[in-house]
Amino acid sequence: MLRSKASLLPTRHILRRSLRSSAVRLNQPFDPKAIERAEDEVDVCIVGGGPAGLSAAIRLKQLEREKGNEIRVVVLEKGSEIGAHILSGAVVEPRALNELLPEWQSMEGHPLTQPATSSRMLFLTKSLAFPVPHPPQMSNKGNYIVSLSQFTRWLAGIAENEYGVEIYPGFAGAQLLFSDTPDSKDPWGNPVRSVRGVITNEVGLTKDFRMKSSFEPGMTFRSKVTLLAEGAHGSLSKQAVQTFDLRREAEPQTYAIGLKEVWRVDPSQYKAGTVQHLLGWPIDSQTYGGGWVYHMDEGLVSLGLVIALDYKNPYLSPYRELQRMKHHPFFRTLLKDGERVGYGARVLTEGGFQSLPKLAFPGGALLGCSAGVVNIAKIKGTHNAMKTGMLAAEAAWDAVHNEASKSEGEEAAPAADMSSYDAAFHRSWVRDDLYEVRNLRPSFGTKLGVWGGMAYSGIDTLFLKGRVPWTFKHHRPEHGQVKVDNTSSLDSSFTEKASKHTPIEYPPFEPPLSTDLMTSVTLTGTNHAEDQPVHLRVIKTKDYITELEGLKNPAAGAGIGAVKAEAEIEAVSQEDVDAERERRIEHVKINVGEYAGLLGRACPAGVYEYVDVEGENKGEDSWEGKKLVINSQNCIHCKLCDIKVPSQDITWTVPEGSGGPKYTVT
Repeated sequence: MLRSKASLLPTRHILRRSLRSSAVRLNQPFDPKAIERAEDEVDVCIVGGGPAGLSAAIRLKQLEREKGNEIRVVVLEKGSEIGAHILSGAVVEPRALNELLPEWQSMEGHPLTQPATSSRMLFLTKSLAFPVPHPPQMSNKGNYIVSLSQFTRWLAGIAENEYGVEIYPGFAGAQLLFSDTPDSKDPWGNPVRSVRGVITNEVGLTKDFRMKSSFEPGMTFRSKVTLLAEGAHGSLSKQAVQTFDLRREAEPQTYAIGLKEVWRVDPSQYKAGTVQHLLGWPIDSQTYGGGWVYHMDEGLVSLGLVIALDYKNPYLSPYRELQRMKHHPFFRTLLKDGERVGYGARVLTEGGFQSLPKLAFPGGALLGCSAGVVNIAKIKGTHNAMKTGMLAAEAAWDAVHNEASKSEGEEAAPAADMSSYDAAFHRSWVRDDLYEVRNLRPSFGTKLGVWGGMAYSGIDTLFLKGRVPWTFKHHRPEHGQVKVDNTSSLDSSFTEKASKHTPIEYPPFEPPLSTDLMTSVTLTGTNHAEDQPVHLRVIKTKDYITELEGLKNPAAGAGIGAVKAEAEIEAVSQEDVDAERERRIEHVKINVGEYAGLLGRACPAGVYEYVDVEGENKGEDSWEGKKLVINSQNCIHCKLCDIKVPSQDITWTVPEGSGGPKYTVT
């Protein structure tokens, strides 16, 4: 953590941090306008310690060695340690790693120890498993089965110990720092304020936005270049996309939820290096998704289920579908006498080439899954994410040193121009990787469903290979065109009202083969301080960003108690309190009244409940005896709620740094 590396910060910064923990402030409402933050100046600030962010950091320091000019690179990671929030299947294609670290195979402790030895695809019915042809894109020759959490942890060690990258776990990037006045133009030529760094989250606030004795304000990291590598649907990435209208020429991003378990299986069932992908049961023919089984190193097996978030039935529970899948004879045999050692979930991007936004903005850029570079046909994205990090690093190096060479007569440095990164991306093999398969996922959006998609994808992958003059758009709901802005979700608009469906009867759990949700969540090691502001804000994202940028209402969406506290110091008005109440009531009205409380089933960590209330417990934010309860301490940072909620009024923001899951084998 940064506090353990005090020597890296100027003394005045450390003093400011300690002085602000004054007990005089105890229980006082938080006023961000009265806070003086500690500041640090860096050349490049990277938000997110995943494969993309770490690859960018390493490449920048490689350029430092090659060209002889020093560059200070800082990586901010919201997890308690690098890898703690990283989850993927994962079969890694080493193409980008070979470019970044050509000698990686001789490096001590590298985790790519299990090569993929075979690849198969199976179609499941309720009781049988049939082999089906394996698309050529899903060949895994030369790839490795890994824990991406462990891979990222190893990559961080290389970055820190071999290249001198400063990595600060436990620091959650909460908002972008903008220039005071418009000093740049967005990709469309409009005057805008440029990004000048990142502000991390406050520590030591109660859920009602009052300062504890342990309160410390977030820090300001002023940077010449800010690279956003937060993963799919990151909070700062959403702010950048909204502020600079980066999706103007792109299709909306689409998403899926991936749920994963890791098992130590009986030696008789273990087949090192085996890769199996699954279609069919338990997913119906109108829902895009499938499963996987990867035999990792040391007797471990990664298994899981991916379900596209454009599913229609609000009664569907991704978690229960995964547990039901394990009741299939195929899994009963595989997992008999085994032990489950890991569980987790995370959304992934599916939009592909059509959904790529502008990658550069004044002062920074989007990397990896923040940009959406998963090749959904391959079910891989790590190689593309790493390459985008390397490309962004090269553009950032030029931007930093172009600024350094500006004339001394200039009063202020111009915003970093990262447009060369966007251009380099479209000349790279990442662009080609995505372009070839651009029509496969959209082909599943026709009325022919999975069968139509399989037919088109078979023809395209075997014969056409993407060499066609057309590019499919992502499909829209049958009930008509939906206007999707930069922050709202296309996937949510496919959700049909509960009145059109009947509740799904899932089979009872059969421990240890299948278990209740909370038993699984304990395997994630998730922990948040309970008395902190709710980071799952009940407010539309575009409205939250408006409140954030102007510091109009820092508690917006965090609950009536939090907004009332801000009203005490006249930071907000009674109108803001009333608006907070109305947002909560409207949320319950729509999501319970029309969608039978979808989030209570969709969330893979049990965060959301719509509870019965009456009498004195009714409160001021209930609707017809129902109230929303957010168990934010359970949150595993998957981002599903932000994407799938039909009312599009849950905005995922960062909690205090170090909170969340502590993945180790995912």
